[in-house]
Amino acid sequence: MIKLIITDMDGTFLNSKGDFDRLLFKQTNDVMKEQGVFFAPCTGKQCERVEELFEEDAADLWILGDSATRIKHNGQFIYESLIPNALGLQAIEALEEISLEHTIIACTQNGAVVKKDIPETELHYVKGSYAEVVEVEDFHDISDDFLKITLHDPLGQCVATKEKMSNFEDRLYIVASEDTWIDIADFDVHKGTTIKKLQSILNVSPAETMVFGDGRNDVELMASGEYSFAVRNACQEILDAANFVTKSNEESGVLYAINQLLNLQQPYVLSDL
Repeated sequence: MIKLIITDMDGTFLNSKGDFDRLLFKQTNDVMKEQGVFFAPCTGKQCERVEELFEEDAADLWILGDSATRIKHNGQFIYESLIPNALGLQAIEALEEISLEHTIIACTQNGAVVKKDIPETELHYVKGSYAEVVEVEDFHDISDDFLKITLHDPLGQCVATKEKMSNFEDRLYIVASEDTWIDIADFDVHKGTTIKKLQSILNVSPAETMVFGDGRNDVELMASGEYSFAVRNACQEILDAANFVTKSNEESGVLYAINQLLNLQQPYVLSDL
């Protein structure tokens, strides 16, 4: 029986406009509540940005935000993992040495930090995922520890950039989720490890977990639930890793699959004899 549903957001739950079928979600959410199923967005987006997207329904969610370095529920942070400040600044220095053509987003407990000279087009990408954005002259102005460090590269060279960061891989978790995005978290902290914490909190097993993804940073997500779904638009690595494939993100594939399976586990009602 499914008790926990976890979905990636961009490219999976959200369509190309960064939105979702809100009426269908309302209907699906009612079914999940009726059956006591927990729903958890698992995303690179800031927890506060996820709350903005889901509006009044956000309080019921278990949000695995900031690339699954945080768990937030009903306005409270239940878990978070931090990169020590010195190590985070070293990684940022290395990224700046590789190229100045990409945009670095340094996320702390106080918001997403970017440099003041960020191009307007890049700031648009940042604000699509982060509700709280702080601008600084230099990243060394940051004294806090980091939740994660994200890089957006409009030139699509993130796979090569990740390879150039290989000397950090014994201290940090680094993944090129797409050709244009890199996420960096504390060592051995990723969607899989944070989902395991959530499953422990909720007393839910992988056999009772349904997961959805599309990108290379969803490999560990696919391994977290026996009901693992790739949306049809997913990269080949995720299509191969998933046990099932649903419709694309443009066709509300996540909500379609949730309804299909939850309808199958609706309790039978015996008529009075």
